[in-house]
Amino acid sequence: MRLHLVDGTYELYRAHFSPRPGHAAPDGQDVKATVGLMSSLLALLHDADEAVTHVAVAFDNPIRSFRNALFDGYKSDEGVPPELRAQFDLAEEAVRALGVTAWSMKDQEADDALATAAARWADAVEQVRLLTPDKDLGQCVRGSRVVQVDRRQERVLDEDAVRAKLGVPPASVPDLLALMGDAADGIPGLPGFGEKGASALLSAHGHLEDIPAEASEWKVRPRGAEKLAATLREHRDAALLYRRLATLVTDAPLPGTSSLEDLAWKGVPAAVYEAFCDRLGLTTLKRRPKRWAP
Repeated sequence: MRLHLVDGTYELYRAHFSPRPGHAAPDGQDVKATVGLMSSLLALLHDADEAVTHVAVAFDNPIRSFRNALFDGYKSDEGVPPELRAQFDLAEEAVRALGVTAWSMKDQEADDALATAAARWADAVEQVRLLTPDKDLGQCVRGSRVVQVDRRQERVLDEDAVRAKLGVPPASVPDLLALMGDAADGIPGLPGFGEKGASALLSAHGHLEDIPAEASEWKVRPRGAEKLAATLREHRDAALLYRRLATLVTDAPLPGTSSLEDLAWKGVPAAVYEAFCDRLGLTTLKRRPKRWAP
């Protein structure tokens, strides 16, 4: 038994900006992103190697959360193409038409939903698979019980792989993003801190509060150590705020879900799915499901 947790917002954006052909519904609405999302999920659901038994897809809807109240520069709906924004509700409907649970997140983010589900059910399944390449989900990885899956790169990251990729253990990922920044989420990081220096420092000391104020007391000496130490002394409060922004919530509400069995995938519900495909004019996609719900 496995639990697959999908970052629906990432999948939707990826489909929208992909080179795949566009598609308009009979009413003229651009539904390219929704079609791409459905195609990607069908590939996952039919993948014998993934062996999906329990699955959920989380969405940012809207792309604002409690973090925007903490920091003005945090990611928001600004700049989202209107034709993509218009598909947010439709994408959630598409997921449900596949017989899959969709979590529409309001005050928290999709990543918080994934982190919450991973923490809640890691010990109840053989493995939790977090389907997203985002660095911040690395903090949820636990041994080989909770892993991160990058489907595009066909790469699975367990705890050792996260450490090899980022230079720090999962517990230090929020500290790393606080220092080096995360452009995708609007976290600026501290001036002068790149990934290499930040990871070396955190690998040696663990967390921001454990890094001595003076470079002479550091266990490692990254390039420009004295200047970095001065920057950290000056901007320590900012770094702690950025870490809070990068730290995922593990007690977020999961709409419509009270138990693991609520996430069991029993197949595609034929009547609902076919009606949805007809509405969007998806002739080819209508024939793709291989497993129908009883």
